[in-house]
Amino acid sequence: MKSSPAADPGARHLAAPGGSRPEGADGGTPARTGPGGAAARGTATVLLVVATVLAGTLSPMQSAVNGKLGQSLGDGHAAALVSFGVGLVLMAVIVGARPATRRAALAIPGQIRARTLPWWNYAAGLCGAVIVLSEGVTVGVLGVATFQIALICGLVVSGIICDRFGVTADVKQPFTLPRATGAILAIVATIVVISPSFQVPHAVALAVMPFVGGLLAGWQPAGNAAVARTADSMLVSIGWNFLVGFCALLVAYGIRAATGGVTFSLPGDWWLYLGGPLGLLSIALMALLVRGLGLLLLGLASTAGQLVGSLALDWAIPSLGHAVHIATLIGTLLALIAAGIGMLPSRKGGTVPVPTTEDGAAS
Repeated sequence: MKSSPAADPGARHLAAPGGSRPEGADGGTPARTGPGGAAARGTATVLLVVATVLAGTLSPMQSAVNGKLGQSLGDGHAAALVSFGVGLVLMAVIVGARPATRRAALAIPGQIRARTLPWWNYAAGLCGAVIVLSEGVTVGVLGVATFQIALICGLVVSGIICDRFGVTADVKQPFTLPRATGAILAIVATIVVISPSFQVPHAVALAVMPFVGGLLAGWQPAGNAAVARTADSMLVSIGWNFLVGFCALLVAYGIRAATGGVTFSLPGDWWLYLGGPLGLLSIALMALLVRGLGLLLLGLASTAGQLVGSLALDWAIPSLGHAVHIATLIGTLLALIAAGIGMLPSRKGGTVPVPTTEDGAAS
């Protein structure tokens, strides 16, 4: 399952553009330290950035596993169902292990009936379902790098638009020339990276799937954060996302089975079940790392990890990925620049605070 780092549990992978935190990691006033303390903080920041880059590589690993699962089953929809199902079982165990989170999870249906929050907040898990579904359908054809670039570019464009209207934060970010440039670069990066596959049947349509998934995921952090605040637990919000996404995929699969017939089988290789756990591990690591870096550095470092990890997978393990073209390298660079521009806050917009829950995770 995909997520914006430390922002939402819906799959695997970009911090809300415009969100930076120049204050201390705990949200307070920056600590005043001497030369030795400043050097220590600088070293710690470098180590955290390196850790975030490595954590960012979990996203392309998840994409590769789900893509291979889709190829193995011959059905990307079934692959998404298996990936979400494994993640849902793990989250049920985690949430159910604590009385507080168990009570909070069981209270969500009553909160929906009472209209405690607008209904769309509870539907944020649908975005993760779209992204994981697109992994199972497209990665085998497009490759991990192309999928990740299209996804990130969709997130950049969506994030800039959502920031303009204050969807994911209380502070609105004006639609300035640099941010417009970032959005345009993101679209150009997507076109460049899929250009080698133009001759492949339906390649453009396949590349549109992760891009649309990224567009939808732009508003997902707001819904997840609202559910987390109401439940006082990010774990409950993550579990609810898995439940919503799994149910949506299951209903759609049931309709397919009733109308056209499908053949479902479980994969034989154990590692093909790791898509959901990799997504959960990515969420957990980002939730920990954001407290030391803030959203801006976290977003840039994790995006770099996603892009570099995608290229490495496609290069090192062709059976999991795809051939790496010069267009892929150019698209990767453009996507990273677009993400960097998109995440820079406007001078007029101020900074975006990072709310936290009792679990210690940013919401």
